[in-house]
Amino acid sequence: MTVVRRGRERLHYLNPAPLHEIEERWISEFDRPRLQALGAIKSQAEEYAMTGDSTTVPTYVYVTYIRATAEQVWHALTDADLTARFWGHANISDWQPGSSWEHRRSDGSGVVDGVGRVLLAEPPTRLAITFEDPSGTGSPGEASVVTFLIEPHHDIVRLTVTHENLPDEDALSSISQGWLAVVANLKSLLETGDVLPQVPWEMSGTHA
Repeated sequence: MTVVRRGRERLHYLNPAPLHEIEERWISEFDRPRLQALGAIKSQAEEYAMTGDSTTVPTYVYVTYIRATAEQVWHALTDADLTARFWGHANISDWQPGSSWEHRRSDGSGVVDGVGRVLLAEPPTRLAITFEDPSGTGSPGEASVVTFLIEPHHDIVRLTVTHENLPDEDALSSISQGWLAVVANLKSLLETGDVLPQVPWEMSGTHA
């Protein structure tokens, strides 16, 4: 059996090949239908796993290691001025559970590209927020959820970014590139005192 992790899910894939090898040596021709049945179960289970609603769009998970304290990472994620530096957007909120937050462009236009609610705030280790379209066109329950997990270890932290409840594969592809760019800029700011010399999301195929 092979186990594949997708976020909080564990997908199990049956492999009947070893059973067929045993069959060739030890099992009589009368038991062959049983092995064929196992093969059919395998095919149906994998087809369900690939087409079921719960696994249509995998959860996005990204992990990086930063030379910083947990308090420094938390401050960078929740301070409007710092988020404006490494994200190109000021994330504005009082960061209390239930409070709203805005993802406002730092170019002076005042345009808000994302809104949401703070679901969980446990400084300096865990922050969970919803991420929604500010136009309000989405249906209730469709907001995606972003969780930042900050785990300190001596002089470094492990930062895990999880993005769940994505609407489709296009959104997964977009945020997969976007989070890589944003977290790379965050890491550079905390470790060197400055963001990357070029804005990473302006590279082809990258979105922030």
